[in-house]
Amino acid sequence: MSDILSQSEIDALLSALKSGEVSPEEIRRDDEEKRVKTYDFKRAMRFSKDQIRSLSRIFENFSRSLTTYFSGQLRTFVQIQVISVEQLPYEEFIRSIPKMTILNVLHVHPLDGKFIMEFNPNIAYAMLERLLGGTGTGTSEARALTEIESTILERVFSGCLPSFQEAWKGIAEIVLEMEQLEVNPQFLQIVTPNETVAVVSLSMKIGDTSGMINICMPHVVLEPIMPKLSAHYWLDTKRSEIDMNQVRSLRSNVARAPVPIIAELGTSTITVGELLGLAVGDVITLDQSVGTKIQVKVGGRVKFLGQPGTYKGRIAVQIAKIVEEGDNVSE
Repeated sequence: MSDILSQSEIDALLSALKSGEVSPEEIRRDDEEKRVKTYDFKRAMRFSKDQIRSLSRIFENFSRSLTTYFSGQLRTFVQIQVISVEQLPYEEFIRSIPKMTILNVLHVHPLDGKFIMEFNPNIAYAMLERLLGGTGTGTSEARALTEIESTILERVFSGCLPSFQEAWKGIAEIVLEMEQLEVNPQFLQIVTPNETVAVVSLSMKIGDTSGMINICMPHVVLEPIMPKLSAHYWLDTKRSEIDMNQVRSLRSNVARAPVPIIAELGTSTITVGELLGLAVGDVITLDQSVGTKIQVKVGGRVKFLGQPGTYKGRIAVQIAKIVEEGDNVSE
């Protein structure tokens, strides 16, 4: 229940205080009792709220990608969204899912361990029916899968893995491998019963059929990358990606900018009359000798010293020296 009272609740409380129905001592006593919370050591909270929020962001991206993938595979409208991200003992997760369901066991490389992706039978059978040419209404009757049905579902579920890996790319480079497809959770023991796991629940809707996708990730498997699930790391990563994008954009814009390059043979001063009287074959005396290297200016600034000449019948300049800041360019 929310700690923030509405205006009607505040008015009702003030009215009860005035009429004597509720005493201030009783409210104070209730408040003091709420400060004491029961802690179950068998249900250890090993994921911080910050890390739970990071997992929620990761799987929101995953759900969008998964929506696109399944819509294309099933040729119908599919809607997937994150419902909750919780931490609980592995034993409790196993008890919370149906006795007959569709369990994908995924080996996580380079992490040492396995994830479980559980598809509720409602949507699993609906997907199977769509893939085999049916309407995709599914069935509520849980049953064992035939070899052909298992092969079809394994192929479809394997197609989810690239989207899963892409969603985690900002945190860790992981590679998922489909290890097995199981229907009975009682035969599946990937960690000890009391091990804390993060369970991400996604709701999936295929036409008029809906069901849940539950992804179970043991804390012991995620432990090597747990520091990267903090908001500080997440924001720093995003900021560095933005900075690199800005650098690439800046370089691209600078590379397209036109810059004038002028090779200056020398300078000379003449009168207007001499300029008007110039004719073909006249010689203008410059202020530097033939052996002196000429200045090559980029954007009006001297950046190189070079030697004039010809190359394949065309006038050219051979760069002899790069001019640094503070160099004496008179040679």
